[in-house]
Amino acid sequence: QVLLVESGGGSVQPGGSLTLSCAVSGSIFSDKTMAWFRQGAWNQREWVATIARGGGTNYGDSVKGRFTISRDNAKNMLYLQMNSLKPEDTAVYYCNFIPVGGQYWGQGTQVTVSS
Repeated sequence: QVLLVESGGGSVQPGGSLTLSCAVSGSIFSDKTMAWFRQGAWNQREWVATIARGGGTNYGDSVKGRFTISRDNAKNMLYLQMNSLKPEDTAVYYCNFIPVGGQYWGQGTQVTVSS
C-alpha cells in the first residue's frame, strides 16, 4: 500500500519559516518525481514545487526564491523549506507523485501565516 503522510505545518507570523515533511511508504521513492501542492480556503489546489528523481527542481512563481524543495532518497522523505512566509501562503499543503496519483492524496498539513 502506497502512503504519503505530510507533517510539519503550524502557525507562524509573516516573515517566519517552516519546514514541511512528507513520508512516502510502499513505493520506490527514489524513482519518482515528487511535488508539493497547496489549497487555500477559497482556492483550487495549486502546484507549488517539483523535484525530479535526479534532484532537478521547479517552483511556482509565487514561491520562487522563498521555498526550497528537497528529498532524502535513503529515508523516503520529501521536504519543503518555506522562508519569508506571507499570509497568502496560508493553505493545506500536500505532497504527491508526478504524474499525480489521485488515490494518493493524504490529509495534508495546515500552514497558517498570520500576525
